[in-house]
Amino acid sequence: MARRSKDIPQDPGYVPSQRTDEQLIYRRAENGEMVGYTPAEYGVRKDDGGGLVKPVNSSGGLLFLAILLTACLGGLIYGVVQTAITNQWHILGEVWWVFPATLFPFSVAWASYLRERKAEKLRKARNLPRPVD
Repeated sequence: MARRSKDIPQDPGYVPSQRTDEQLIYRRAENGEMVGYTPAEYGVRKDDGGGLVKPVNSSGGLLFLAILLTACLGGLIYGVVQTAITNQWHILGEVWWVFPATLFPFSVAWASYLRERKAEKLRKARNLPRPVD
């Protein structure tokens, strides 16, 4: 078992190392070389996670998804206003789950876009290529 297993007693005075911003993440860059990135420079996850569909992880793609989800949220708000105008409140009792199901991807998309945009600026400042995995 590893030293950090929670059920194994530790040596007296043992303190596990904590991940700091100074520690680098080594990944392959667009030009093929291995580059060390800080967590802030790395941005959002770049690999496909073993899935069938390659994820969107560029700032332009994330911005598109965030705007698309914002439009969906706008349509949801329009539906609520129309429900209020026509006095059909019973409909909201049947589809209440749509609100959290729409708000979660909306907030994740904008947070991911802002994180990747910040990472792009930091990589540009250090003249680093974009990581591909």
